[in-house]
Amino acid sequence: MVWKSAGYAQSGVISGTVKDSVSLQPIEYASVSLLALKTNKTITGAVTDAKGVFNIPVSENGTYILFVESIGYSALKLPPKLFKKEGQNDQINIILSHKVASLQAVTIVEGQKLVENKLDKMVFNAEKDLSSQGGVVTDILKKIPQVSVDVDGNVELAGSSSIRFLIDGKPSTAFGSNIADVLQSIPASQIKSIEVITNPGAKYDAEGLGGIINIILKHSMVKGINGSVSLTAASRNENGSLNLSVRNGNFGVNAFVNGNVRVPATTPLTSTRISQDTSLKQQVILNQDGSSRFYRYGVQSGLSIDYTLRKRNNFSFTVSDNHFGNSNNALQDQNQTSFDNQGASLGTILSSSETQSGFSLHSINLSFDYKRTFNKEDRELNFGIHTSTDHNNFNSVNTQFNQPADTAYYGTNNTNPGTEAETEIVLDYTEPISKKVTLGVGGKMVFTDIHSVSNVLSLQPATGTYLYDSTLSNYLNYRQQVYALYSELNFPVSTWFDAKIGLRYERTELTPFFSDIPQQVAEPGYNTWVPSVFLIRKLNDKQTLKLSYSKRIERPGYRELNPFINTTDPYNITTGNPYLQPEIGHRFELGWSYDLNSGGSFMISAFYRLNQNDIQPYVVYYPSLPVGDTVYKNVAVSTSENIGTEKNLGVNLFSDLHLTPAFNVRTNIFLFYRQGINTLDSNMKVESFNYRINMNLSYNFSSTLAGEFFANFNSPRNEIQGKYPSFSSYTLAFRKQIWKKKGSIALTGTNIFSEYLNQPTEIFGPNFTVNSTRKIPFRSIGINFTWKFGKLEFKKPKPENTDLAAPVE
Repeated sequence: MVWKSAGYAQSGVISGTVKDSVSLQPIEYASVSLLALKTNKTITGAVTDAKGVFNIPVSENGTYILFVESIGYSALKLPPKLFKKEGQNDQINIILSHKVASLQAVTIVEGQKLVENKLDKMVFNAEKDLSSQGGVVTDILKKIPQVSVDVDGNVELAGSSSIRFLIDGKPSTAFGSNIADVLQSIPASQIKSIEVITNPGAKYDAEGLGGIINIILKHSMVKGINGSVSLTAASRNENGSLNLSVRNGNFGVNAFVNGNVRVPATTPLTSTRISQDTSLKQQVILNQDGSSRFYRYGVQSGLSIDYTLRKRNNFSFTVSDNHFGNSNNALQDQNQTSFDNQGASLGTILSSSETQSGFSLHSINLSFDYKRTFNKEDRELNFGIHTSTDHNNFNSVNTQFNQPADTAYYGTNNTNPGTEAETEIVLDYTEPISKKVTLGVGGKMVFTDIHSVSNVLSLQPATGTYLYDSTLSNYLNYRQQVYALYSELNFPVSTWFDAKIGLRYERTELTPFFSDIPQQVAEPGYNTWVPSVFLIRKLNDKQTLKLSYSKRIERPGYRELNPFINTTDPYNITTGNPYLQPEIGHRFELGWSYDLNSGGSFMISAFYRLNQNDIQPYVVYYPSLPVGDTVYKNVAVSTSENIGTEKNLGVNLFSDLHLTPAFNVRTNIFLFYRQGINTLDSNMKVESFNYRINMNLSYNFSSTLAGEFFANFNSPRNEIQGKYPSFSSYTLAFRKQIWKKKGSIALTGTNIFSEYLNQPTEIFGPNFTVNSTRKIPFRSIGINFTWKFGKLEFKKPKPENTDLAAPVE
């Protein structure tokens, strides 16, 4: 593609190629400018094609300068050279070097690797991944070191499910409602990169024991009008996305819309619970056999505007609108048999259950950010206001029937609307004290306000009508305020290593009101001091050693605190615990990385994490349980409890090997040992060895055809009350680029030789054991089409207006 200046006739041509200095691969979309020797003004220019080739017309004989730029590379200005307007000029081969950013003694190469290991985080460049194309966010997450995803889309980071999720660095109330559903409703085509921070520094929120996962959406910074369209049709997930960007000078607009549908699928489920009624000296066996049909959807749209004033002042505004939801219809046959202490049958009760449930969420996120830079390098001021509001609703209808008469004897109809609003105000300032010493200070205020109502109607068997049940209905108001201050100092310690030491203070105030507890529980405010330490030593140009420590906190959410009793399944009741205390975590990590340049990279990290007041789901069995005027028989009640202490010791090994220019092998092995100490029951103590392994093979058959194979395995895991199943999957993908690499067609297949994944689970506690098996439909075959469109404008940046007042320092 060539841009010609007005008034010039194309005759002579300057031709050449632009390549990477390390891999010697061609660089696409590099801009090559022809500058006048005396004025240094742009005469004309061109952008390289997929093979790194450019052609620039020469209208007049003369001595010119070639100036070459590309994102992620250092700009290059070639010596002046005489070019002619007639005939063929010399072929010019240009080599660009990666742009290098220096952080104390640490050197980081920008933007060409799939996985980047930075000072306090790891960045996975999702745009470069093939087999997750056409999938959702969780398909990307399972490929990131120390991150694992189970069959239901639940995410763990370094073995912990307590994760602070952000989108473009900002929180969203949508994540507080149902994280797994939200993550599986965002198409992978919408994601630019994912940042994983296992040991966040003092600048970050203390929330999240496992760390922080920041999902970066696609935002184009290229001048002109451009965008992309992605459409996926598949047997398990279907999605689509549209991105549009307009940028001119200091002003830019990005807009997007995407949608995802989880195709309705039926999951068979069988369960056997064996329980002991010690008072009656009886054993009860409950068999449940049925299936559920599940459907999920998500639609998101957003708009962001940014403007730079006088080069030093950047203003940005973002708004997004999100809709998520699911529905689940279940049928179940139930067989309950009682035995005396001699093993003789005392009778059998046959019944069946019908359940319909649904969840919907509408979330709106607004943010305003201001960034101020100064003439003094690295001095920076950031201010932001971010708000997120959602309206959600959960509803369920359950009816129990006696068999074989098929008469309804129990039922509930529950509607649970709620609203959640969160606003944060952020101020950060960075001051370079000297060339190698930087001080960062700042603060944040976070205000959370939640209202939730549960209206429950109970079936009256005699009349078949539903009446309001005050013993099961409730409402809550939950307010939380967090006030935080922090300070961080970056400095070198002689020539030994570089350090970043920080301290964060957070004050938490709670005002909860639960309607259905006899006496309101006063929640006193509490202070949390959160230190963090990062030490890094560059052993040589290729090897880096890092040691870090951080303290984290997990505040119980309002759903965990809400004492609402959910009796949708009268044999398995769930409720919240208003007496939960915050969980505190301490995490140490030691990491070593080896950069193989064009050969890839290798990383090893070892960690130790100690959790106090460990929050986990906890099941207690009751032979009989009165709730209001109803007595439930043979029932298991699940709630959240501060179990005690949990210790994790683990290591992660990651390698990205470029065996040939066309063949890459990427492996990730995560091993950890877990010990849990249950203070509620000293006889229940768990020790287990866990591992997660995945491998990714990619091969470029040509410049436009590539293939990839990804396999993943999660070992079974043991918790305080049970053993959860292993999970394995594999995906095969091929992508063909078309239309000069502006478009692509990808075929993907996941677990193509088996329709279901069998997931056996064992849960146990005093006087009960439960063995269940789910057959989850997981096979998927899909096709994805992606098209990038737009016109890139080749313009020299406008000079600054020197008549304007200079920025004040």
